[in-house]
Amino acid sequence: MNSYDDRPWLGRYADGQAVDLDPEFTDALAMFRASVAGRPDTVAVKYFDGVLTLRDLDELSDAFAVALQANGFGRGDRIALYLQNVPQFVIALLAAWKAGGIVVPVNPMSKQRELSYLLADSGATVLLCLEGLYSAVARDVVADTDVRFVVTTSELAYQSRDDERVFKGIERTRHEGTSDFVELIDAHSGGRPEPVSYDVDDVAFLTYTSGTTGTPKGAMNTHGNVTYNAQVYRDWCRLGPDDTVLGVAPLFHITGLIAHIAVSLLIPAPLVLAYRFEPGVVLDAIREHRTTFTVGAITVFIALSNTPGVTRADLASLRTVYSGGAPIAPSTARSFQDSFGIYVHNVYGLTETTSPSHLVPPRVAAPVDPASGALSVGVPAPGTMVRIQDDNGNDLPAGEIGEIVTSGPQVVLGYWNKPDETAHALPGRQLRTGDVGYMDADGWFYIVDRKKDLINASGYKVWPREVEDVLYEHPAVREAAVIGVPDEYRGETVKAFVSLKPGTTATPDDLIAHCKERLAAYKYPRGVQLIDELPKTVTGKILRRELRKRSG
Repeated sequence: MNSYDDRPWLGRYADGQAVDLDPEFTDALAMFRASVAGRPDTVAVKYFDGVLTLRDLDELSDAFAVALQANGFGRGDRIALYLQNVPQFVIALLAAWKAGGIVVPVNPMSKQRELSYLLADSGATVLLCLEGLYSAVARDVVADTDVRFVVTTSELAYQSRDDERVFKGIERTRHEGTSDFVELIDAHSGGRPEPVSYDVDDVAFLTYTSGTTGTPKGAMNTHGNVTYNAQVYRDWCRLGPDDTVLGVAPLFHITGLIAHIAVSLLIPAPLVLAYRFEPGVVLDAIREHRTTFTVGAITVFIALSNTPGVTRADLASLRTVYSGGAPIAPSTARSFQDSFGIYVHNVYGLTETTSPSHLVPPRVAAPVDPASGALSVGVPAPGTMVRIQDDNGNDLPAGEIGEIVTSGPQVVLGYWNKPDETAHALPGRQLRTGDVGYMDADGWFYIVDRKKDLINASGYKVWPREVEDVLYEHPAVREAAVIGVPDEYRGETVKAFVSLKPGTTATPDDLIAHCKERLAAYKYPRGVQLIDELPKTVTGKILRRELRKRSG
């Protein structure tokens, strides 16, 4: 099968069922309202011992929407949410839509420089943030931005079981010049905003790219993007009201926004939140709430598997598990399945594809490419056209490596206020992903690496992914990342950074010998540096740029 136009999965879900390419909803707010109308007493959010139903979410978001409008927030305005995984995120998101606005999710790890940039670039006029983040970061930033209304809130709200593992040392702090989230809602309780509706291309989120390749850009995820990919997750994974979604990805990230919030609101099904990722806390949440579905970085599942005392029974409720955001080594997938009986399916997408563009079918093991050892990221989502192209934009046949170019209902309009970047990366709304990969003869797609991460050793191409996958086959390796470093003889040579599993030992020479036995001479690392933790984004992507800095 070498043609891009005769692929059997186009317009079909994993079990062969045809998909209606006219989405059920083109308006994310209408999607939520339909769930409230049909099942108002369904549990929508679980947060430690706190519970909110769909009716609760509807009433709370109504009140906050009225509060926003009373403070000058209107159609097309932006609200920045500078929060961890707390119920207030979901309430404020819905309220912003009810008030006619656009949501700007902000990484809670952002510092003053990063927050200042995001607020300035988005033109946000309202900021909702945790009290601690206001005092530590936002207070010194907002005066120089367009923000004119600041609301603060506490991670201790909407639950009463303050888990010391994540809440230790946190106390309520009121700040001058800010309004309290819960008090605002109480003051406007019973109020209802004027009805609004959205078209398919109205912007729902400005989700900022991670900045791993340069200045973060605000991807304009539309209401049509959001509802389409929520439907893809629901129908591809066969999710229903009996499911419970584990919110293990950060809600500010596109995975959390779609695979957690949007999916749970569409089904509707409970969304379990645990503030931030702490393996022991998440394990307790899985045990207590019997979660059935989740999407998270593979680093999450590595951390869970290495948590002392974890057993197969602890994770037994998880029926459908996907991982995205960072590559999965085949050996890691095998190890997790051997230990817990759970196969971690690959899902691939970007901020600009509003989460998934490719998925491995449920209950199907992804093939491993015999040449590179890469685990397939799956097949394109229904209604998605994916091409492999050379540097001149020509389509390449099956088996040839090139850039992955994606188009479909989930691809964003462009970047906020960045027409040049939009024209370059999204010509004709076809996304040039910057990822290098290929399609095999059976239609499975494989990611080789990022274009910029290619290592040129004596004229030979070395893709870090291949070396990393070999390192993961060593029984002592927990995480690995490979970069190119300057070399007087080769131009560049391969260097690996490795963290080891607890209770294991391995020397750099051991790991080099392991790779030397399994890789061509130009591919194996000439240097290995052991470190406790690899630097990562909050979503689990390893930051190779930080490793390059360490290499001088």
